[in-house]
Order: sequence, then C-alpha cells, then structure tokens
Amino acid sequence: MQRVIITGASSGIGTALARHYAQRGAVLGLIARREAALAQLAAQLPSPTQIYPADVRDAAALQAAAADFIAHHGCPDIVIANAGVSIGTLTEFAADTPAFQEVIEINVMGMVKTFQPFLAAMRAAGRGSLVGIASVAGYRGLPGAAAYCASKAAAISYLESLRIELAPSGIKVITICPGYIATPMTAQNPYPMPFLLSADAAARKIAALIESGRTFAVIPWQMALVARILRVLPNWLHDRLFGNAPHKPRRAP
Repeated sequence: MQRVIITGASSGIGTALARHYAQRGAVLGLIARREAALAQLAAQLPSPTQIYPADVRDAAALQAAAADFIAHHGCPDIVIANAGVSIGTLTEFAADTPAFQEVIEINVMGMVKTFQPFLAAMRAAGRGSLVGIASVAGYRGLPGAAAYCASKAAAISYLESLRIELAPSGIKVITICPGYIATPMTAQNPYPMPFLLSADAAARKIAALIESGRTFAVIPWQMALVARILRVLPNWLHDRLFGNAPHKPRRAP
C-alpha cells in the first residue's frame, strides 16, 4: 500500500491526484489552505486519508503535518509538491510587488518547505520519490506573467539541484512540467490554451510518469514538442511571437 502526500489538494490537479491514488488504495496525506474543501474531498475518497489544513509558506505547519503523518503511517513513498498560484504581474506597478512575492514564496519556497520535513525519514528508509509540479512556463518568459514564469524556472532548477544532491541516497526527484490543464487557475486565462488537458487526464499521466522512474517530463506530449522549440528560439523571434500576447489578469487593486 503506497503512502502519498499531496499539497494543493483542495482543487485542480491536486484533487485529481488524490482521487487517482485513492482509487488505487493509497494512504493519503492531503495538504491545502482550505480546510472545508479538504474535508469534503476526504469524505469522498475510498482510502485512508488524513487532511492537514496548512499554507505551504508555513514551514512549522508543514513540519507538524509531516511528523503526524509519519507517526501514524510511516515514511511516505511519494511526496508531490503541487501547490501553486498564477497571478498576472507587471513590474512597473508597485501594487504588484506583493503578488510577485506571493507567487515566488508559494511556487518555489513552498516546494522547499514541503520536501524538507520528509527528507530525514526518506534518507533513513533509503527510498521515496519527491515530485515537483513545475510548468512549461518555466522555459521562457512571457509578458504579464513574469512572476509565474520566474517561479517555475526556479522550480525546475531547484528540482534539478535536489535530484543530484539526493542521488546517492536512493531518493528520486522528479520534475513534471504540465502545459495547460483545465483547473480553476487556468479558467481565468483570456487566451487560447492549446493541447488543454483535463485535471483527471493530467493526474493519470503524472502518476504514470512517477511510476516509470523518469526524472523529467512535459505533459502532454504535444506540449513537450512546443517546449523544445521554445528553448531554442532566438530572442528576436521569441519576442516577436509573444510581444503582443494577451496578459493574464492582474489582481484587482
């Protein structure tokens, strides 16, 4: 029986992953800020589930959640750092500075704070998988999405560093870069979203990738091709293609 921790479990990909692993009999530890949504989800799942209402920016709360889960169920087999936010941002507006900070703290530092409390137990066990949900948006910068793109680029580099650090320990580090997934976060995007995947389809693909042992993957495969092209585009062409792209909405002042 697998033991799986998922952050950002109260909606979107996190909820879909919880349902996927519950259907396979995993023991779940679900972390998210919205306690009522977590409780409602847990009541619908067919497998043992513990919920931990917590913000991934709160290191102490995550440490307490990890200690409780390990005390009751042992070392997790999989920890999925899925919690993330996307907010339209423009550097020229001072009012957007807090949004930049929020995105970086949740999308990058939240990942660090999610993994850290489980590492001692995983090292002692000599096994386990740490899975970071990054994004294709981390490949190149996009107008109006500087905070999100920067956070996902940082997440990709962080996960690569962590993978190399932990290689001798037997702990796997897996980077997943989704393209567009139909979630509440993408519902506000005012532009076309090619190769859009449902959250359930994304969850199945993510779980399969974790099982396969691959250390880096982009989903769906069509977006993987797009990502490869984006990486090699010269700056002048990238700027011309995306210079007039629609912006994600900024947070209302």
